[in-house]
Formats: sequence, C-alpha cells, structure tokens
Amino acid sequence: MWKKIKKTKEYKVFMAPLTIENPVSVLVLGICSALAVTIQLKPSVVMVLAMTFVLTMSNMIVSVLRNVIPKNIRIIVELTVIASMVILADQFLKAFIFDVSKQLSVFVGLIITNCIIMGRAEAFALGNNPWLSMWDGLGNGLGYGMILIVVGAIRELFGAGKLWGIKVVPQFIYDLGYVDMGLMVYAPAAFIVIGIFAWVQNELILRSKR
Repeated sequence: MWKKIKKTKEYKVFMAPLTIENPVSVLVLGICSALAVTIQLKPSVVMVLAMTFVLTMSNMIVSVLRNVIPKNIRIIVELTVIASMVILADQFLKAFIFDVSKQLSVFVGLIITNCIIMGRAEAFALGNNPWLSMWDGLGNGLGYGMILIVVGAIRELFGAGKLWGIKVVPQFIYDLGYVDMGLMVYAPAAFIVIGIFAWVQNELILRSKR
C-alpha cells in the first residue's frame, strides 16, 4: 500500500518541497519572514498556518481559473486571489488569536509579497489541475513551515530558555553559570541557523545523488 502511495504523482508533488526542493533551505525563498517572525516558537507556528492556508487556497483557486485568465492580466488576477486569502487569514487571526496577530504585526499582511506564493502560482498552479495544485501548495507551505518552526524553537530556547513561552531551562542550570544567548533574539541568529540547516540539507541531497 505504502509503495503504491509513494509512486503517485500527488505524493511526489507533496514531498518535493519537504526534501530536495525546500523553498527556504534549498531554493532560498521566503527568507525575510523567516528572519522576522522566528524569535519565538508560537508566532512561528501561527505564521506557518497562515502561510500554508494562503498558499494552498491560492494555488487551488488560480488552478481553477487557469483556463479563463487572460495571459496579459494573469499576474493581477493571481495577486487579487492571494490578497483575498491573506485578508481572510489576517482577519481570522485578529478575531481569534489577537495577541499573536499583534505580535506578528505587518508580517501576515506581507504574505502577499512572499515570492513562494507567487512562484507556485506561476510555476505550478497555472499548468496543473486543482487537485495537484492543492498538494503542491500544502507541501510548499509545510516545507516553509518546517524551517520556521525549527528556527523559532532554537532561537527561543537558546535566546530565552523557553519554548512556547514556557520556561524549560531549569533554574539550577542558570545557577551553574549558564546564560541565555542574547544573539538569538537578533536577525543574524536566524541567518546562522538557516544557513546551518541549508548546509546540512544540501549536503545530504548531494550525498544521496552520489
């Protein structure tokens, strides 16, 4: 059963962004938001959910409309679809998770400028059916999210000794002389962590090809 699933086109489309075509660590896209929202784990997770929703839904809608969109205005149509999904996500966060929405500030609204979303609409949704486009959007959203969650967890843990806002480093560790790494709350730390992640992943990809 599992072997049959692995041979399906849906599986390959979904898994590619999680492995050999990760949008952040391999293709180096969406770096700005990865730097901005990963100081803590909670906003990172919320950003991932918002991004995945927008990416999946916009991919599906653009795919549904692909045969009726005039080529000369396709970018405008894609931006309109993406902006509509971003507004829905932003309003949902403000209604139900206002504190996190406030913490994310303008970065939810700036999802519309994320090159991953426009790139998938152009490169995949315009040439494939809604079903495959959904899996592509979901895979790219989770591939992007995988990096953000790892980076957010590392930065919060080493920068504040917390995870999800809860103190996890015991007090006796501090009594022994441990000090939180102040560098982790600044953008360069995200560059360093993402760089290490990208190096490890690309090295594994190269070794698997050999």
